[in-house]
Amino acid sequence: MWPASEGALMNSVLTLLAVVGLVLGSLYTIVTLLNLAIFRSPPRAKGRSGHSVSILIPARDEAGNIGPALKAALSQDGAEVEVVVLDDGSTDGTSGIVARAAAADPRVRLIRGAALPKGWNGKQHACHQLAAAATHPVLLFVDADVRLAPDCVGRMLGYLERSALDLVSGFPRQITRTLGERIVIPQILVLLLGYLPLPMARIAKSDARFAAGCGQLMMVRAEAYRAAGGHAAFRDRMHDGLNLPRNVRRAGGRTDILDATPLAHVRMYDNWADIWAGFTKNATEGMATPRGLPIWTVLLAGGHLLPPLVALVALAAGAGFAAAIAGLTTAAVLIARSALAVKARQSPLVVLLHPVGVAVTLWIQWSALRAGRRGQRAIWRGRAYDVH
Repeated sequence: MWPASEGALMNSVLTLLAVVGLVLGSLYTIVTLLNLAIFRSPPRAKGRSGHSVSILIPARDEAGNIGPALKAALSQDGAEVEVVVLDDGSTDGTSGIVARAAAADPRVRLIRGAALPKGWNGKQHACHQLAAAATHPVLLFVDADVRLAPDCVGRMLGYLERSALDLVSGFPRQITRTLGERIVIPQILVLLLGYLPLPMARIAKSDARFAAGCGQLMMVRAEAYRAAGGHAAFRDRMHDGLNLPRNVRRAGGRTDILDATPLAHVRMYDNWADIWAGFTKNATEGMATPRGLPIWTVLLAGGHLLPPLVALVALAAGAGFAAAIAGLTTAAVLIARSALAVKARQSPLVVLLHPVGVAVTLWIQWSALRAGRRGQRAIWRGRAYDVH
């Protein structure tokens, strides 16, 4: 039993922490539910669009992916397409697979990538060359591990035209099989839909502060791409999904994101080493900044980890009021998280693992920030990059 004075102090502290968790957890819950109400996939296209699309795929050692990626890209039924693949110094037979596809289908072209110039990121240089080779007025940048549904291009193009946009992007359905994948990868949409107010982003379609995108699947008008400086404008950066939409908005263009769950799917990483490297390489261009990460830590730890922790401690301490507040907050957060899982076709297991995912995400971000401050370099696809 706690002495009366210590018990009262404990109750007060737990109640205060529960209220803090309530405020932060409610922020996530409300923003997520509001976003989910308007975060939709575009309707199916009726017939072919009047525009043609260049599907642009950068590929470096993608022999295991490029064949299925080409098959999916060539299966588009909503628009005329060309598929341009840049072989970025592959050593595993990627170029041979593409060359055979090009011989069988005139819509496919293979480009041999130029040597990587000093100061360039590998993917940005590849996409820069692809854009220069494209012949159609709309560009669709697609990673080699993404599989497009047959109606993907038509539906994205229809949304671009109906909404008078210059760029539209979406997060493909993320295939996760290992425990590490299910813990970490679903956090991408947790952050996006939990903390980017989509209603404001859509009202202010040209405000760079609300720009967001996914480099795995990004459609942009060629004219707007050039006006924004293309990939050359952020040649030394890692995060194309953030930088290109921001630059399009800064150049006066309009961007948006849509629910690409039924439009494409991808398995980003299949082992913990790649998960760590993949999420670390561009962390310091997003959350992991000296000013930004402390704020993100308060938002994520306070809204997702603090409520269940306080609920458990309060129950053990007999602080019923604090336990009730923290328990209700935990339930509300999990309800919002479950709604997101249904929308994104995620396994129920990812909801149960959600607190672990938040904790691991923060661990990765703090590790990336420390590595960047120490001058360590990010390694990706056999290349080393400075971490900004």
